[in-house]
Amino acid sequence: MTTNRLLLEAVTVKDAPFIFELVNTPGWLKFIGDRNVKTIEDATNYILKIKEGPGTNYFLVKIREQQIPVGVITLMKRDYLDHHDIGFAFHPDYAGLGYAFEAAKIVLDQLKKDPAHTHIQATVLRDNIKSKQLLEKLGLTYERDLEATEKDLLLYTIAFHIQP
Repeated sequence: MTTNRLLLEAVTVKDAPFIFELVNTPGWLKFIGDRNVKTIEDATNYILKIKEGPGTNYFLVKIREQQIPVGVITLMKRDYLDHHDIGFAFHPDYAGLGYAFEAAKIVLDQLKKDPAHTHIQATVLRDNIKSKQLLEKLGLTYERDLEATEKDLLLYTIAFHIQP
């Protein structure tokens, strides 16, 4: 998938150095959690594990012209949700430039065309203000608190109205 500025493609083991850096940023550790990725080899194994997961898609987001990786968009089917969950994480060096919105929007726009996806959901920590603002800008709305999880998670949802 592409936009004027960005390229989204499936994460591969070649992306391990960037994934290693991303999952160890303060924002990832605070809002997503420690994935115990302490080496490039750990990052490679993390990517392989992601790729094995059914219903899991990780898109590496790159600046199109320079091919510089800046973040990831995720789409996964979680056991405790009725619909696929969209997520995003961007390197702090590229925060505030609109990349997360642009990348997530193109993924949502593609999903809107697929009759299999009538809704998309997102989970977010209560204190992750920037992510909540981005979800709302993307058209997702707060649905409820998720009490079945150990974290203080909120559930956001968007419904697609498929045109025949």
